[in-house]
Amino acid sequence: MPCNFYILYSKNLDKYYVGHTCEVMDERLRKHNSNHKGFTGKSPDWVLVYKEEFEDKKSAYARERHIKSMKSRKKIIELLYQ
Repeated sequence: MPCNFYILYSKNLDKYYVGHTCEVMDERLRKHNSNHKGFTGKSPDWVLVYKEEFEDKKSAYARERHIKSMKSRKKIIELLYQ
């Protein structure tokens, strides 16, 4: 089952969210934009700005951890516009 590493952006919050999923991306995005507890529940305007597909969850999660380890908005923006 293919899994995705993805980056979302909220204009209202001017924030990026980095994650991974093995769900259908449209369904995962719908969940992020629903009213729920958690970081993405703060705003309903998240849009998908980047994704990479992987063959398994382990690889998608490793990519997420790698990007998060940079702790840099600048590096995320560089990835988006390379």
